[in-house]
Amino acid sequence: MTRGNSDLIDLTLQKHAETKLAILVSDDGVAKNAVWLPLSQIEVAVAPGTGGARGLVLVTGPEWIFTSKGLL
Repeated sequence: MTRGNSDLIDLTLQKHAETKLAILVSDDGVAKNAVWLPLSQIEVAVAPGTGGARGLVLVTGPEWIFTSKGLL
């Protein structure tokens, strides 16, 4: 997790699925623990140093959304 001067933070998460409107992610790699995040509220990129391996993504978004989804 990275914190800056705004309420935006970065989390490295496991991607399980994606639609045009949302992405299904977990912080432990377990699909049954995954939550949907709306793509309109976040940015998603391949996690640095992974080359896209293992489906890890870097998700940047407001702290409140991660907290409300139980990821913080």
